[in-house]
Amino acid sequence: MFYYAFMRYAFTAGIFIALICAFMGVFVVARQTSFFTHTLSEIGFSGASFGVFMGISPLLGMLTFTCASAILIGFSGEKLGRREASISVFSGLFLGLGILFLSLSDQQSSYATSILFGSIVGIDAHNLHTLIGLSLVLLVTIFFMFRRLAYNSFDGQGAEYNQRYNQLVSIVFLVLLALTISVTAQIVGSLLIFVLLTIPASAAKYFAHSLKKMIGLTFIFALTGIWLGLYLSYLTDWPVSFFITAIEAIIYGGAIFKEQLATAHK
Repeated sequence: MFYYAFMRYAFTAGIFIALICAFMGVFVVARQTSFFTHTLSEIGFSGASFGVFMGISPLLGMLTFTCASAILIGFSGEKLGRREASISVFSGLFLGLGILFLSLSDQQSSYATSILFGSIVGIDAHNLHTLIGLSLVLLVTIFFMFRRLAYNSFDGQGAEYNQRYNQLVSIVFLVLLALTISVTAQIVGSLLIFVLLTIPASAAKYFAHSLKKMIGLTFIFALTGIWLGLYLSYLTDWPVSFFITAIEAIIYGGAIFKEQLATAHK
């Protein structure tokens, strides 16, 4: 399997994707922004399609659309939980725009499938270097913002009381989330990236009782899904995104089962 360069690139990329999903995933779950994460992934699809239509890098188009949307949402200053109807409208609109951009370009429908659901065959050395570079930028930014993000995400009452930096932290978080979606979409695809940003962290919270342990377990769960998914996809030639989502669902099911057993014994 590792005779093929794209498989080596995909497994290496999986490490960095699992890392940023581990750090970002715990904040996505804590801040209850899973629905917005799903919407950002569809905005990312629209951006990638726009990039194809304009003849530029799909990643550049995805970064432009998702970051612009994240900044716009962040400056509006309202809680995401109050905008479910608006987010649904944006979700459908950008998905439709993505389909329009692809139909106006000269790319075949298989390219749309690659953007939506990912393709391990499409990962080359340039993609890997770009992913590593953006991942390092994300991780360094998270490192410097970690304490403020943790306080703002896990201590809701305290954050409401001390609102001096709340909007800035929210904007930075949403931009980081947009970057994460754009970076990780290369393997899982823009439509299913919210799986890695929500399910591993949601499962980890049933096993870990501290933020550091939760991040560590989320990394293990995400990396297991990616690496095992890549291996099974290589063996069967089935989409890697199917195996990743199935593996993460099994992990989450196991976490729920463990929690129910613990509750029954009390």
